[in-house]
Amino acid sequence: MPEGRVVAVCRSDRKGVPKEDIGTGNFLVELGLENDAHAGFAHRQVSLISMEDIIEAKKKLPSLKPGSFAENLTVEGIDLGASRVGDRLRAGEILLEITQIGKECHNKACAIKKQVGTCVMPIEGIFVRALNSGWVKTGDSVEVVEVQP
Repeated sequence: MPEGRVVAVCRSDRKGVPKEDIGTGNFLVELGLENDAHAGFAHRQVSLISMEDIIEAKKKLPSLKPGSFAENLTVEGIDLGASRVGDRLRAGEILLEITQIGKECHNKACAIKKQVGTCVMPIEGIFVRALNSGWVKTGDSVEVVEVQP
């Protein structure tokens, strides 16, 4: 299966705001990224979006960067759009299981949409749970390791 790479590891102290790239993160089993506002949030412990989606959105707002859509992991070279609930990914040292694809925007006037002008998370974002603890850093490989039929 094709292999991509981690472009950014992002966290924030509050929900509903863009995240900052911290370069390296410690992910905790069934919690997500340590010290992130979304850690432990049921089945949406960790969020991912592709750099390709950010590049497309940059056509409307050039200041976009990894973390702008409040994602924890920005990845490239892997087709997240082909993912299904139940598929498993490996990123760095952690195994992730896809639990949700896209989400309803919880507030049409959220800080992200105000700053960015649009939000791709409702359509393009995927959410996963951490199946083990471990570290992920910029440059680590990310790959689909198990696909649901």
